[in-house]
Amino acid sequence: MRRVEQVMGFPVSLRVDDERVPGAAVAAVFAWLHEADARFSPFRPDSEVCRLDRGETGPGEVSADLAEILALCEEYRVATGGAFDVRLPGRGLDPCAVVKGWSVQRAADLLRSAGVERFCLNAGGDVVTAGGPWRVGIRHPERADRICAVLDITDAAVATSACYERGAHILDARTGLPATGLLSVTIVAPTLTEADTTATAAFALGEEGVAWASARPGCEVFAVDSARRVLRTQRVPLAA
Repeated sequence: MRRVEQVMGFPVSLRVDDERVPGAAVAAVFAWLHEADARFSPFRPDSEVCRLDRGETGPGEVSADLAEILALCEEYRVATGGAFDVRLPGRGLDPCAVVKGWSVQRAADLLRSAGVERFCLNAGGDVVTAGGPWRVGIRHPERADRICAVLDITDAAVATSACYERGAHILDARTGLPATGLLSVTIVAPTLTEADTTATAAFALGEEGVAWASARPGCEVFAVDSARRVLRTQRVPLAA
């Protein structure tokens, strides 16, 4: 079974290889992702995030989901010494760097709870899998028609942060300037919440982000720095 929908401004594709596919669970995945977009987008004036940012909702009045998202944002802000921050001067609250991976991981959890054993959920190039192995390509940071490497992934998640899709959109919050030092950084982790947020935070840190991400429990790193050197941890699951 394969299904693709546009959510949060990018295509989300789901492939399920089980013999019996629970249609209700697949529908729940996409319903949840659309709900998460409506609730946590900084681009929708009626979202919970925007209402909080405008002061219409007090910090103690947010939903349990948004409280969890904001706690993750603060965890990574502290862990990076302020390089990763969803509250930048002159900008509104923007937790997208956490929301994407967190919401897609929860969608994957819905599938597992429904008994789905083998699937690949791809959200704009960030992937969470069950069963496997699944082959996941890492795009070349400067050539859209090439890949740097192929990973074999089983029951894990992969996320990449780079500038090739949206330009210099990741800032080092310590300076307020676009992050430098890396062309791309890919993280393999147990969940997409960890993989996606860690990739963004590492990119914001620049050159020091590779060592920082490598020290995170359960994270493997494949990065290309501004000198076009490949930097990776020993246990990156490269395909043979």
